[in-house]
Amino acid sequence: MFPRSRFPRSGEAAGEAPAATYRQVRASFDDRTITVYQAYAPAIARPAVQAGRFVPPFRRDRMTWIKPSFRWMLYRSGWAIKPGQEHVLAIRISRRGFEWALAHSCLSHAEPAEHADERQWREQLLASPVRVQWDPERSLTLAPLAHRAIQVGLSGEALERYVDEWTEEIIDVTPLARRIRDLVREGDPAAAGLLPAERPYPLPAEIAERIAATE
Repeated sequence: MFPRSRFPRSGEAAGEAPAATYRQVRASFDDRTITVYQAYAPAIARPAVQAGRFVPPFRRDRMTWIKPSFRWMLYRSGWAIKPGQEHVLAIRISRRGFEWALAHSCLSHAEPAEHADERQWREQLLASPVRVQWDPERSLTLAPLAHRAIQVGLSGEALERYVDEWTEEIIDVTPLARRIRDLVREGDPAAAGLLPAERPYPLPAEIAERIAATE
């Protein structure tokens, strides 16, 4: 399990963030680092945990998606059961790197408030090594919630920096994911207390605008 000092627990009922705004980056973070999540097959996950960074057969020539929301990762991986996603990894990366990624990102879909027209969006999309996508956040039972959680897709220069510069630690939290699953299935309220404590991330104003975050 994640060391308690680096992976605080939340006592929020039902694992839902109180008064979350529609698009808000919520995460576990400290003064220097932020924790994001990914799920991989054993062939990729185990060498990464051992090395403390992503190594072959991890591929740098394809986009990889990081998620600050643990509940969204549980949903995406099907409680770490889906083929190819049997290991949920917690990756501590530098906040400097995370913010660089967002500052160099493009939304996955054009939005009138952010782009003059679709052509402008497509030009930005082609020039950006990072994609940002907002998807419904998930409850402790993995049901969709009204507010959104962020996914960040890294490719090219962003992916190289993620692997070589930003990553500080990789920890396999699969046992935690499956323990929470078992408690949820049993209807045990203790499940909520095992969730990582995630809180609003203090985005610089220009980055919040770029990724279409809401106040």
